[in-house]
Amino acid sequence: MKQKEINKDGLLICNLQAKIFENSIEKTQVSSEIFIRRFMNSKVAKLFDNGAILQSNIQEDDVFSMIEEQYGKSSYGTVKYSSNEMYWIGYIYRYFCFTYDLTSTQVYKVIKPKQLRGLYFAYHTLDPAQTIERIIEANDISIFDKYDIKKQYELFKKIRGKQ
Repeated sequence: MKQKEINKDGLLICNLQAKIFENSIEKTQVSSEIFIRRFMNSKVAKLFDNGAILQSNIQEDDVFSMIEEQYGKSSYGTVKYSSNEMYWIGYIYRYFCFTYDLTSTQVYKVIKPKQLRGLYFAYHTLDPAQTIERIIEANDISIFDKYDIKKQYELFKKIRGKQ
């Protein structure tokens, strides 16, 4: 799968998600890893995935409310990442989604928060595109091949009328 160029909207969405991740430390009771898992698999993440978040009037506090409404109130977990780590993780996740045209769920399955946190000190000063390329290389990620084949198979089924 080919990486696409980031644009102005992409940068806005990356920054918005990064700020939400950063502020989750103060605004949620769950651990950072639990927040990230919930966010990346949430309904609100789909608004980030398709860019609709930019066309909505949803504010940061609304995002936290929507996630709490979807998953319920919880204080599960105690480990909170630093605000800098959370900002960077949120930014990298969204940059990955945007530039590779993947959903939040797909990217979350490829790389977990604990691994990103471990890469923070080594990679946080790199360009996000370089960071993602290194993560893909280091993990020998082949999700892209599987994803493309799956999409092709689904298209084939539609054409053949077997959906």
